[in-house]
Amino acid sequence: MRPTLHKRAAHRDEPPALHARAMDNLRFIRETMESAASFTAVSGWGLVVVGGVAVVAAVVARWRATPQAFVTTWLATAVACLGISVFMSAQKARRLQLSLITGAGRKFLVSFAPTMLAGALLTLSRVNAGELTHVAGLWLLVYGAAVMAGGAFSVRLVPAMGACFMMLGAGALLAPVWGNWFMALGFGGLHMGFGYAIARRHGG
Repeated sequence: MRPTLHKRAAHRDEPPALHARAMDNLRFIRETMESAASFTAVSGWGLVVVGGVAVVAAVVARWRATPQAFVTTWLATAVACLGISVFMSAQKARRLQLSLITGAGRKFLVSFAPTMLAGALLTLSRVNAGELTHVAGLWLLVYGAAVMAGGAFSVRLVPAMGACFMMLGAGALLAPVWGNWFMALGFGGLHMGFGYAIARRHGG
């Protein structure tokens, strides 16, 4: 009788074990799908708002008397726009039940951040050297490269926007006297135009 009871007890233990394995399999499938999927939590409306802020910054920077004041205006704008973009993308990700730090979201951030860090260090070196003539072109090129790198894991509009930023950056390097207007066209116009398209096609 004892072996029979032991077998029955073992049989009763099998359903929880099967359930645990099934949950592990579902978790693996979900993580695999998230890794393979495009990062769609980029907030289009967030980019529209960022573009509006950048247009205001361009107007303000136009009247700043020195290159240092110009750089300060745009750096303050960059910090504000980063906060807006992260907040609104987090809101969209929550609504779509997506994650910003796993799967495609993690790949986007890991690809985007190093280029932006390089741009920050290059900006610091230019500021310390007092060579600010081409800083607008530098910012547009670096941001465009970062967006293209991160956009490889996002919807097609994102890397396309990055490519447009890089073209404007090239123009700003060739004609630095128009740097502020290239900034307005890029960080203002491109963000609003592509942001609207992303919002319409990809859920906000």
